[in-house]
Amino acid sequence: MDQARRFEEAVCPAKLVLFYDCNERVMQERLLERGKTSGRADDNAESIRKRFRTFVETSMPVVDYYDKQGRVVKIDATVAPDKVFADTEKRLTEKLGTSF
Repeated sequence: MDQARRFEEAVCPAKLVLFYDCNERVMQERLLERGKTSGRADDNAESIRKRFRTFVETSMPVVDYYDKQGRVVKIDATVAPDKVFADTEKRLTEKLGTSF
């Protein structure tokens, strides 16, 4: 959790953490589709799997750290992007008490 502590010391304490929950299959499909037009060489199945593993190994412990403190707002990111945006607005309004 050094990453989280260093962030909070250097920037500010996090009031909440948004976590966009998306399984590897959906993420891979979306990134492969993006790769058709992005020009990114790393938008291929092997690189995507490696990036996903790296995320799980390095970032999920940080998410778990904040989750244990009740600061994680989990958003289902497997649904359509418009729904993800609407859910994000709704959850932020609930947590912060203001409309966006």
